[in-house]
Formats: sequence, C-alpha cells, structure tokens
Amino acid sequence: MSELSVTDIEQHLKAFLDPLTGKSVASAKGIKNLTLVNGELHVKVTLGYPAEGIKEQLSADISTHMLLLEGVKSADVSISWQIKPHAVQKGVKPMQGVKNMIAVASGKGGVGKSTTSVNLALALHAEGARVGVLDADIYGPSQPKMLGITGRPGSPDGRTIEPMKGHGLQVMSVGFLVDEDTPMILRGPMVTQALGQLLNDTNWDELDYLIIDMPPGTGDIHLTLAQTVPVTGSVIVTTPQDIALIDAKKGLKMFEKVDIPVLGLIENMSLHICSNCQHEEAIFGQGGGESMAKEYDIEFLGALPLDLSIRTSVDSGTPSVAADPESPISAIYRGMARKLAASLSVKAKDFSGKIPNITIN
Repeated sequence: MSELSVTDIEQHLKAFLDPLTGKSVASAKGIKNLTLVNGELHVKVTLGYPAEGIKEQLSADISTHMLLLEGVKSADVSISWQIKPHAVQKGVKPMQGVKNMIAVASGKGGVGKSTTSVNLALALHAEGARVGVLDADIYGPSQPKMLGITGRPGSPDGRTIEPMKGHGLQVMSVGFLVDEDTPMILRGPMVTQALGQLLNDTNWDELDYLIIDMPPGTGDIHLTLAQTVPVTGSVIVTTPQDIALIDAKKGLKMFEKVDIPVLGLIENMSLHICSNCQHEEAIFGQGGGESMAKEYDIEFLGALPLDLSIRTSVDSGTPSVAADPESPISAIYRGMARKLAASLSVKAKDFSGKIPNITIN
C-alpha cells in the first residue's frame, strides 16, 4: 500500500464530528502540526471553545477514529482551544479587553439567575477560559456577596477602575462602590449611565468571556445594553413553572428583536430531591424549559435541581463550582458552560480587530 498523504488523513479527520457543535473538529483551520511517520500519527486539534473537562475523552475518541484509517498504527491527538471574538450587533463597536459578552437574563426575578450567572462564569474559568462578571443589577447587586469579595476597587489613573478579583474571576459591581445596606435610588437614565460607567471604565484584562448578570425584566438597562453594548450572545434562565416561562419568553423575544442571538436556555430548580429520603418531586412543574427550547429552536443547555448546597454555597461567598469542583452540581454547570461556549463558537466571527488602520500622508 502507498504511503498515506496528508490530504487522506485530513479527510478522515474531517469525518469526526465534535459532539457539542455537531461540526467537524477539522473545520475552521482546527488541524495543527499533523505528521505521520512509520504509521505513527501526531496531530493537534484546536477547538473554538474551552474544554478542559472533556479534552482527554475527546482526544481518546479522535484517536480511536484515526486508527480506523489503514496505515495508521498509533494516533497521538492533543486538544487545545483558541477562543475568538464573535460578531456583535450592527453599529456597535467591539470592546477592548473583552472578546465576547454574554448576557444572562430571566425576564422574571427569583428564578436563580444571579446564582446561575456566577456558577456559569466559574465553570467557563474551570474549563480553561479567562472570565469576568459584570453585575448589571444596579438596584440589587448580589455578586460581591456571592463571590465573597469585599473592599473597594482601585483606580490607577483617577479615571478608570481595576476589576475586583475572586475565585479566578474579574468582577465589577456597583455593590463594590456603595455600602451593602445603601439603597440605589436612581431614575432610569441614571441607572443606564451607571451601567455604562461600570462596563466602560473598568480595565478588563484580556477576557475571553464577560458574563453580564442582568436585572430581571425587560426595561431600560436591557434596551441600553442592546443598543450600545457589544453583546455576542445571551442565555435565558427560567424555572419549569408556567408563570416563569411566560416572562422567559418575553426576554427571549426581546433579544431576538435587537439581533442578539440566544445561545441557550437553562432550567433552574427543575427537580427537588429530599436530602433525607431521596424522594424526587417536581415542585415547580416538569419539562417546561426543554419544551420552550424546542418551541423556539434554541439550545437547551441543561437543568439544575433545587439543591440546598447551591444556595448555601453562594450565601457563604464560595459558589458551587468553586466550593466543590468535583460534585455532581459542578459537573452540571461545567457541562452547560461547555455547551454555551460551543454554541457561541460556531457563530459568525468578528474580524474588525484584524483590519489595519490605513494612514495616508
């Protein structure tokens, strides 16, 4: 038999589909350093999303696939990732220091949106990304408490502020600038101005993802975000309850109207498991989130149980993914984070940063 060509190997590799995107792992220039010497194959596969939690399994699966090719005796496959900036709304410029902004919204309060936001951020960080959190709930900031961060942010130049740090995340919230018991009594325009300052005056340090913890509803802040902030995608958080789903659909429709893609839906408090007898009970109904995802043809990122540890972890300032990285709850969050990042990775890229400035003298 004649020696396999690089083209033969690439064609076989292209037949392996990424389990999260459904697309070839060899697409978008994902093959690096491919060599075949005496039947020993070495290849690097670059993903468009962080995948620390599955890279070993994915490497093994690709290796098994490559061994099906006659002439390949062994296959050494290494997995890495390179997170690119993705397209934002028309007429809005991308932001320096942040590749992708993801808005997490609910349409309704009390469904666990902030808890989900911070654990998603921690999960993306655990998967290998540089991640920040912007607490956009000006009236009721909760991220400082949830992440156990205290103190005031510093300002190196008197104009900009440094993000606070906690559990590997870069964080900014109005909660760092006022006392915990001080009410924010602001009219709509002042609220949107405050949000703009928190976002634009913070020295974000080369983030792959900035998770924006949105306030409930579809009001001024949401409209400002849609019109002026470069958002690459959004996530909807709901419970299975019909009342919560009504508001979640409003939030989804709002993002659709302003051309911000909805990357997926998360169902929170989907099932309660008794800590004493392990009896399972769907307190808020069952399957509502998954049905909504099918109805609107968006990704169902996953369901979270109504679990006591999720609440106690954020109350203590160490959310679930940071408190117990190996727990089943953390595994759910990390799985959702990978799905979210993979969903974004196949969206249109932003190439504005690659276009040079042309100066004519």
